[in-house]
Amino acid sequence: MLLYLHIPFCHRVCPYCSFYKHTPGTTPIGSFVDALAREVGSRLVQPPRTIYLGGGTPSMLSPSHLRKLFGALHEAIDFSQLDEVTLEANPATFDAAKAGLFRDLGVTRVSLGIQSFTPHVLETLGREHSVAQADESVRILRDAGIPSINIDLMFSIPGQSRNDWETTLHHAIGLNPDHLSAYNLTYEEDTAFFESLRRGEMRENEDADAELFHLADEVLTAAGFDHYETSNYAKPGSHSSHNQGYWDGEDYLGLGPSAVSTIDGIRWKNIPDTARYVSQIESIGHALAESEPLDHEARRIERIALGLRTTQGIPLDLLSPESQARAQHLISENLAHIQGTRLILIHHGRALVDPIAAELI
Repeated sequence: MLLYLHIPFCHRVCPYCSFYKHTPGTTPIGSFVDALAREVGSRLVQPPRTIYLGGGTPSMLSPSHLRKLFGALHEAIDFSQLDEVTLEANPATFDAAKAGLFRDLGVTRVSLGIQSFTPHVLETLGREHSVAQADESVRILRDAGIPSINIDLMFSIPGQSRNDWETTLHHAIGLNPDHLSAYNLTYEEDTAFFESLRRGEMRENEDADAELFHLADEVLTAAGFDHYETSNYAKPGSHSSHNQGYWDGEDYLGLGPSAVSTIDGIRWKNIPDTARYVSQIESIGHALAESEPLDHEARRIERIALGLRTTQGIPLDLLSPESQARAQHLISENLAHIQGTRLILIHHGRALVDPIAAELI
């Protein structure tokens, strides 16, 4: 089982981000941390294989709040048995002392939300950090002894040229990270970017998306990174164990406001409201908002959609006879191949994973 903890706080809300998040506002962070620590104690009934703290910006928690939260985690979990403990961080939210604390608390992997090494692109994205701060953040984590560092990057951002993207890729490689994520910007509802798209101020371009996707593949694989999932690249031995669990369909427990869980064929979600989350944890011990059983067909569809994103592909027996015939067409078009009993997307098929998955489902 995987364990995810959602930390909803951000200093500034980015215009492209659709995850549940907000500035601290009127909800005391200390009260939230107390509630999350209590939820860890009451909801965690089996030891997880990995822990992932996401958000929001987990790294903006103060040292005392981090100690309290990790204290609850250590009380409930034997960290020596974990495959991985990931903390999401933004460059402007930690210094050398806090990075050392991450290490001392048991964090083995930090995922840095850098997104770009081009100043005007960072400005478009509403990021708080500069290129120099991003560079320094990687050095600080290395000096602190964090075993694995991921850098998140984004492409197809309004105003971003091919040269901007190529420069960002080479800059990231020069920092020698263990892992790189390269995400195609998507326009999600309830974001400022989506509203700009709806008004015609921004535009999507699938051909440009594909060009930048293939550029990342070319540049990063040439630098020794394994392109093991649609948006993820890793050096040998540095694949994200937690994310691989999602793609493989493992059970996961999500704690914190808006967090989703799927265990034993049941999916549920916590209230996407931090103040109500804290209140419910304090009053009734949980913050569940909705739940539903996942039948065989729903799980099959998810396994296809997620598995096609990876270099492991999907078992052919997940496909209906009609879909297996469509898969043969993909093979004839050099978009996929069969390895043993699995269908794996290749070449341009990797950039077309979403429409291909929809066709095969």
